Amino acid sequence: MAGWHRGLTKKVSPATANRALALLRVIFCACLPERPNPCAKVKQFKERARDRFLQPSELHRLFEAIQNDGSDTIRDYIMLSLFTGARRANILSMRWCDIDFDLNLWTIPAEQSKNAESITIPLVEESTEILKRRREKSDSMFVFPGKGKTGHFQNPRKGWVRICKVANLEGVRLHDLRRTMGSYQTMTGATSTIVGKTLGHKSQAATAVYARLNTDPVRASMEKAVKAMRVAAEQTAGRVVWFQDR
Repeated sequence: MAGWHRGLTKKVSPATANRALALLRVIFCACLPERPNPCAKVKQFKERARDRFLQPSELHRLFEAIQNDGSDTIRDYIMLSLFTGARRANILSMRWCDIDFDLNLWTIPAEQSKNAESITIPLVEESTEILKRRREKSDSMFVFPGKGKTGHFQNPRKGWVRICKVANLEGVRLHDLRRTMGSYQTMTGATSTIVGKTLGHKSQAATAVYARLNTDPVRASMEKAVKAMRVAAEQTAGRVVWFQDR
């Protein structure tokens, strides 16, 4: 079993191999005591928490590359990912019915949430502008419509790889856009509770706090983070051209 676990790393990351081992361990536990658990003594690989987020010079190159890219879908998807801190699947399946333009709030339904609980995300001005522009042209229930079975855009990876190549971004994943929001919130003074509320994190210790926390301090923190991103990029290269409808 240890050999199988090691062999998985030829195709997947050590973290994914650990998840597979954990799942198999649970399955074999259900067979006890009739059958011994062959996973019981297999040690998991050490995992290193990923802390990659976009630096000021990288933000400038990213914004510049997006501005010059020919795809509005990729441009808007990346910017909403950066300015909401939401998970990729939630951005892709974002629906107009879940957006309140009066309160500038986006509610991710529980059935679409990783934690099986609804998440309310405040929309900063930059996000609202993108959404309003897309709404004027949309005849779909989805913010990012697609031609597949789901009805929404499915895979932004190809566009992301193109943007990263133009922007000369190395080792940056789509998920790092989410991490960038949290990082800039922290750098501008947000507490871990505020960051957790923004990103929809869930822990037993923080659940009660999250339940009492309203969206006002979260929105203020997000606005500070977005402003910090803009200022950092502008200071790096003189000026950033923000996106207008083409």
